[in-house]
Amino acid sequence: MRFTSEQRLDDGVLEREFTLGEVPGVLWTPGSAPAPLILIGHNGGLHKREARLVARARHAAEHGFAAAAIDAPGHGDRPRSAVDEQHRADLRRAIEAGEPVDEIVDAFIVPLVEKAVPEWRTTLDALLTLPEIAGPVGYAGMTAIGIRLAVVEPRISAAGFFAGGFVPSALREEARKVTIPLLFLLQWDDEGNDRQLALDLFDAFGTREKTLHANLGGHAGTPWFEVDDGARFFARHLK
Repeated sequence: MRFTSEQRLDDGVLEREFTLGEVPGVLWTPGSAPAPLILIGHNGGLHKREARLVARARHAAEHGFAAAAIDAPGHGDRPRSAVDEQHRADLRRAIEAGEPVDEIVDAFIVPLVEKAVPEWRTTLDALLTLPEIAGPVGYAGMTAIGIRLAVVEPRISAAGFFAGGFVPSALREEARKVTIPLLFLLQWDDEGNDRQLALDLFDAFGTREKTLHANLGGHAGTPWFEVDDGARFFARHLK
């Protein structure tokens, strides 16, 4: 892991960009150290410095957590392949036409998960060597990646998933193996995702401790108070 920039923000949070092989990322750490860690995942082609993601990371740091984000394959500063671009175009077209998207989602998201999860695990290996990070570890973000991480990565103790992301059928089956505490956020009027599929997915999670928060509004309308509730959720399980 090589840090490429560093700045102390006005709230006392230390923000550092890093690279790990070809993977770029950002680490936010609070003034108090060592601190438990939250991995902040994202999807939809977003950048690791997308405004909502940065706000969530800084909020976590203000509440005593370290937070890290990386650009997933084909996201942010990482190049997209022609196949990725075609899948995105096919998905947009199918949604706009009201056509089934299951096959497109499987072809697009499964390879993304297969690439992204090992990168997250390698990033976690590096982050946990830093003296300012002590664990335990949480994950907050894209559901498809989060399901696989929760199943294969024993160092993750709790997770917060956003129901708005597309989840392939194979990962819906893997959800039954998720046994860590879980907070699941659902936007009731999400324009691009099926509400019943999200509810069925919540039912499928195998954990004995799972909470569903549903709010009115579209995909990007998650109320900020859910970020506060998320901090309380992670405080219960990581501190």
